[in-house]
Amino acid sequence: MPEDASNSLCETFRYAGEMGVDRILVVDDDQELCQLIQEYLTRENFQIEYVHNGKHGLEQALSGKFDVVVLDVMLPGMNGTQVLQQIRAASRVGVVMLTARGEDVDRILGLEYGADDYLAKPFNPRELVARIRAVLRRLRPSVMGEATWTPEQIEVGDIHLDKGSRTCRVCGMLVELTTTEFDLLLTLVRSSGRVVSRKDLIRTVLDRDFSPFDRSIDVHISNLRKKLGSLPEGMERIRSIRNIGYLYAYSNSPKLLQAVSQ
Repeated sequence: MPEDASNSLCETFRYAGEMGVDRILVVDDDQELCQLIQEYLTRENFQIEYVHNGKHGLEQALSGKFDVVVLDVMLPGMNGTQVLQQIRAASRVGVVMLTARGEDVDRILGLEYGADDYLAKPFNPRELVARIRAVLRRLRPSVMGEATWTPEQIEVGDIHLDKGSRTCRVCGMLVELTTTEFDLLLTLVRSSGRVVSRKDLIRTVLDRDFSPFDRSIDVHISNLRKKLGSLPEGMERIRSIRNIGYLYAYSNSPKLLQAVSQ
């Protein structure tokens, strides 16, 4: 693809006078694909901007103007994984990674570095819309359908989760989690001492149908284990139950510090 000044500029498509429209940044060097995504997402009531290289994608992603970033792995200059690392060092904006089909390494690295989801190319635009909306629901549950959503705090052993501020503390120390990691941990903690199947985790946390080939939950679990460490007794917090799912190993019932009926 020829490099010229236009590739450095953010090409903008706006809805006039419409409030509350979700803003999506697409970072991909395939100009034709960007235009196709723009046309489809505009019909789905999104406001789209796109850039064609990693450096300018990072600048826009950190501008605070966007709700979700759709980020390609293969970018000129700074690649998508490098962009993602710098985004996560400063922002919790939703990120959906685009990867080449069959490139498991790219998908795993993307999730390890904090992507909320991924989609392999080529993809159906409807699937991209579904992934974006699922990320938005996790980011803003009070806006995206849970009308009675209220702050809730849960303590299980040395872990304290605050649903209102979406923060996690272990032994009083703040642990930075992505949106998906927080929702995954919350789901496991609420069922502490009981197995939660991979199928239920994919449907509840990722908001999509179960596929036996979808290993993204396993990568998120691995990330949580690294960030949370072991239990004070040295036991593993999140246990794998072969061919079934995962279990948060603390056996006592979660202590609900603040709750309002849902």
